[in-house]
Amino acid sequence: MTRTALITGITGQDGSYLAELLLAKGYEVHGVLRRSSTMNRSRIDHIQHSSPSHPESLHFFLHYGDMTDSGGLNRLVKVIRPDEIYNLAAQSHVQISFEQPEYTGEVDGLGAVRLLEAIRTTGLSTRLYQASTSEMFGIAAPPQNEATPFHPRSPYAAAKLYAHWMTVNYREAHHLYACSGILFNHESPRRGENFVTRKVTRGIAQILAGKSDKLRLGNLAARRDWGHARDYVEAMWLMLQQSEPDDYVVATGISRSVREFIEEAFRLVGLDWEKYVEMDDAYVRPTEVHDLCGDASKAARQLGWKPKISFSDMVREMVENDLTLEGVDLATHLARAADL
Repeated sequence: MTRTALITGITGQDGSYLAELLLAKGYEVHGVLRRSSTMNRSRIDHIQHSSPSHPESLHFFLHYGDMTDSGGLNRLVKVIRPDEIYNLAAQSHVQISFEQPEYTGEVDGLGAVRLLEAIRTTGLSTRLYQASTSEMFGIAAPPQNEATPFHPRSPYAAAKLYAHWMTVNYREAHHLYACSGILFNHESPRRGENFVTRKVTRGIAQILAGKSDKLRLGNLAARRDWGHARDYVEAMWLMLQQSEPDDYVVATGISRSVREFIEEAFRLVGLDWEKYVEMDDAYVRPTEVHDLCGDASKAARQLGWKPKISFSDMVREMVENDLTLEGVDLATHLARAADL
C-alpha cells in the first residue's frame, strides 16, 4: 500500500527536501500552503511542474491551508487521511518573532496543537512529526541533548517550546504517535535570504556581481551547530518509522561561530572578508543565544542517523548556488583574481 504524507510548510527549505525524499520512497505527498498574492513556490516548482510522465509528479498534491485555521486543518486531515504528518510550518525567523510575538505564538505554538487535535478527534492512527528547534535551549550550556533544560530567549523559541511540550502531552495523555525533532541549525541553497548564512553567501555573490560593496551583519561571535537540511529531513522520516514515538536531538556535534562561517565562504571566492563585512546593531537580537552545539548520540544509537554532508561542502554548495543566480562563474573569477 502506498503511504500518504501531509507536510505543512511544504514551500520552505525543509518542506521541499522532505517532499523529494518521500516521493523517492514511493509516498503520496500532500503539501499545505498559505494563500498569497504572490506565488512563493520556487523550492517546489521542479516537483509540481515536472513532466506528467514522471511518476513523482503524479503523487504530489497541494492544498491551501493555514496554521491559524483549525477547521481547515481538520478538514484536510479527514479528507487526506495521512499516515504521517510533518509539521514544518512556522514563523521561523528569530529576529522577526520579537516584532510579531503574538503571530509567532499563533502559528508556531497553537498551530501544532490544532494539528494534534485534528488527529485526536478524527481517531486516525496518523503519526506526527513536530519540528522543534535548538533555540529552545537558549542559554543552557553546550553540548545540549534531550535531557538539557530549556531556557528560550525569544518569542520564537518560547512558542516552539509550547508546541514541543504539547506534543509530549498528547503522546502521554492521548497515546498519539507524536514526536519532536530538536533540530539544530541546518542550511542549504534553499535557505531563506533573511537568515544569516544565506545573507553571507548571497552577499558574496552580489559583491562579485558588482551590485554591492558591503555586507552588514549582527553578532559575529554567536556560535551555532550547522548541518545540511538534506541530511536533517532524513532524520525526520526515521523518527516516524520507529516502533515507539520519542524525541531526538539532530545535530553535527560541532559548533562554529558566525565569523567562521563568513571566513569559509569568503575563502572559497578568494576575498578577505574583513574588507567587506560591517557590524550593524540593527541585526543584534534583544536577547542573544551564544552557543548551541548538539549531542545527537541518541539519534545515532536509536535511528542509525548521522550527518553525511560536511560543513565545507555545504558552504561551497550555497556559495556556488548564489553565484549562479547572480550570473557569476566562480572558476572565471578565481582565474582573473590569480592574474592580478
